Amino acid sequence: MSPGTESSPPLIMDSNYTSKEMGSLNNGGAEGPKPSESMTGAKARKPPRHLSIIRHSVSSARLGFNLGTLALISPQQGQTGFWPVFRSGCCSEIGPKPHMEDEHIRIDNLVEYLRASTNFPSPGAFYGVFDGHGGIDAACFVRNNILKYIIEDVYFPASVEKAIKNAFMKVDHALADSRSLDRSSGTTALTALILDRSLLIANAGDCRAVLGKRGRAIELSKDHKPNCNAERRRIERLGGSVYDGYLNGQLSVARALGDWHMKGSKGSACPLSAEPELQETILTEEDEFLIMGCDGIWDVMSSQCAVTMTRKELMLHNDPEKCSRELVREALKRNTCDNLTVMVICFSPDPPPRIEIPRTRVRRSISLEGLHVLKGALDNNI
Repeated sequence: MSPGTESSPPLIMDSNYTSKEMGSLNNGGAEGPKPSESMTGAKARKPPRHLSIIRHSVSSARLGFNLGTLALISPQQGQTGFWPVFRSGCCSEIGPKPHMEDEHIRIDNLVEYLRASTNFPSPGAFYGVFDGHGGIDAACFVRNNILKYIIEDVYFPASVEKAIKNAFMKVDHALADSRSLDRSSGTTALTALILDRSLLIANAGDCRAVLGKRGRAIELSKDHKPNCNAERRRIERLGGSVYDGYLNGQLSVARALGDWHMKGSKGSACPLSAEPELQETILTEEDEFLIMGCDGIWDVMSSQCAVTMTRKELMLHNDPEKCSRELVREALKRNTCDNLTVMVICFSPDPPPRIEIPRTRVRRSISLEGLHVLKGALDNNI
């Protein structure tokens, strides 16, 4: 097994999957997936007292894919330019909540993980963060099946975007069809599929993906909150309502997988959508790392703060797992009220270079982080 690939005991990969097969957390008997040792994490120092349970490198099952039809185009021989090298680290913490409902998957070497043919694009990687609610069933099921649905979709690999959208809807419908999963369980879903230099982010919910670009924070996903103007208009057009920031007064997100007690029958128009928003980015040498995290991180920390902190840590020790632990610790210091999961994915084996700021005769009192925020605002015409 290669570094950066997480594994666990075999899991059932169809709609009959139940979270009871995953064991229980050390949180007073709550059912959930059993943590496993990381294959890539550095030796962890003893956490402070307020870190009750830190789960590093939560495991994911090796999926039984049929790769006989895959024939993707690999990079041309002799092609020059930047090609990413993937390495990642992750940290999950139960936080102040009584139960852990977050899940994640991280695969640094997709070709080796899938045992794909030489025609599969290399480098390739896949990552996902799933913030469950109403129990762990939906988050576990989506984590274990979302990549399988993407790879086996009829549009893959000709149209990866369509394959991902179809996969989100198929896994959502599988949750509805299952007789062993709790219909009231739901989850947000944020995935990142990287093939060659193409980074494709898919998001349904309020997890967030942020790209670190030479110290600047570039948000690659939108938080699907019910009080967001676009989401509110969609909700109200479909007969729903937003009350005190909650969809129909019940759910704090406008998009999620599962939650079939709110959706009604399959195929019917529903204010709670499982359709993801996609954004593609072509990676360049200026793109240093990607941060993927649940709302427990972003409720207390800005995207720019997380990028600045991660970049500083990488320059010190160049360890993405240590970076993820520091982000979790910082969120706990800021009194987050939720479970915490954050993943740091680096695109180079080297630490980020030092940014040289040209000296001028005019003295400035604005910080480097403030400069990045200002530049981002000007670029986006905010």
